[in-house]
Amino acid sequence: MPNQKNHKQALELPIFKIISQVATSLQIDAYVIGGFVRDYLLQQQVPVKDIDVVAIGDGIELANQVAKSLPLNTKVQIFKTYGTAMLLHNGIAIEFVGARKESYQTTSRNPEVKPGSLEDDQNRRDFTMNALALSLNTSNYGDLIDPFNGLKDLKSKRIITPLEPKITFSDDPLRMLRAIRFASQLQFKIDPICLDAINKNAERIKIITNERIVDELNKILASKKPSNGFKLLHHTGLLKLILPELTALEGIEEVEGQSHKDNFYHTLEVLDNMAATSDDLWLRWAALLHDIGKAPTKKFSKTNGWTFHGHEFKGSKMVYQLFKRLKMPLNDKVKFVQKIVLMSSRPIVIAEAVTDSAVRRLIFDAGEDLEALMLHCEADITTKNPRRFKKYRDNFALVRQKIKEVETRDHVRNFQPPISGELIMETFSLKPCREIGLIKDAIKEAILEGKIKNDFDEAYQFMLKKGKALRLKKT
Repeated sequence: MPNQKNHKQALELPIFKIISQVATSLQIDAYVIGGFVRDYLLQQQVPVKDIDVVAIGDGIELANQVAKSLPLNTKVQIFKTYGTAMLLHNGIAIEFVGARKESYQTTSRNPEVKPGSLEDDQNRRDFTMNALALSLNTSNYGDLIDPFNGLKDLKSKRIITPLEPKITFSDDPLRMLRAIRFASQLQFKIDPICLDAINKNAERIKIITNERIVDELNKILASKKPSNGFKLLHHTGLLKLILPELTALEGIEEVEGQSHKDNFYHTLEVLDNMAATSDDLWLRWAALLHDIGKAPTKKFSKTNGWTFHGHEFKGSKMVYQLFKRLKMPLNDKVKFVQKIVLMSSRPIVIAEAVTDSAVRRLIFDAGEDLEALMLHCEADITTKNPRRFKKYRDNFALVRQKIKEVETRDHVRNFQPPISGELIMETFSLKPCREIGLIKDAIKEAILEGKIKNDFDEAYQFMLKKGKALRLKKT
């Protein structure tokens, strides 16, 4: 990690020189602050997507003048409510703000804002590592301004607030989620004083919009080991306020010497397994939610012990309600997650007896999401018994092989019936009626069961037999 006082090499992008020159002409000081500085000091090889610039003066005017110094048609978006301005340059979002002081009301995370100094602006930052600033001023271009020993905290992988944590988190409760998100993303530790403050302020998360909460959850899910973030959410009491369906899974009950596994921690293992396999955010959501139906379906009987009958169906319904509550997308994304949850046990059942008909139905029902479903089921293997682990993996390998064989032979994926409704109507001189649906369903079932091949000739002959059974006459 760079340790010198001056970091001109961090400011090699031409845009920094332009901002510096414009700021000098306006006779105001300007600094790069926040994530760009943090990521540079961490030596993270990540593409620069956004840059925050703080001006000791009018940040909006600085943005406007910088835009005039750039190629034509560079537009400035102004957000008067927040006193900020943003422009896009070479694919990078650059946000300008005047240095400011903030004061908060208990009912909102939106502060009252007054102009301030660089120190005031650094005081209002969420964490010391995000209060680090690099000067864009000609007198000390590239100098690191670090009033809270943020560089030291970066080196020790410590997340702590510049000011009193309980005030920082109470003022803007979203910072609690950001602390946990950064801990998960960067694999840092949250300072114990901060963790205690999050615990004490957890209820304040209720004033944060669902959209902002989901944005942080998505970033936690996207981290290398998401379970770290969800364990912190659970430890601090935030998870039960945001996703009570998950915390309801925690615990092991025992009746008459029979117990079940802790489905909450099992879920986090599945999530980490999925994260090691796929970057797909919605597959990770499916892994997180795949067992939420187990809490409401859990039952004990002396005959069968603990059961969770129908938890996949219940869980898929709960997924929709959860997405709706959190104002998440109610489109193909929720349908995908619901589908994976609903079908999460199908390959497992098939693995015990790999029949052609069962595999055909799996291929047909899963469609384009078959590979995603198989990845999920493989991630769902969390046994610590090496013999069982090998057995389950071998079973899924067998299912995969059978899928290839059946698909090559029967072409069931994205199945289109060889016989159309129009042909049935023409063959039997029918107008739209229920018999057409009965014949089409019978043909589909016959193909999936392997009674006939998925081709026109066999399906046509089967149609004639079914029509005869329904007392329909061929014309």
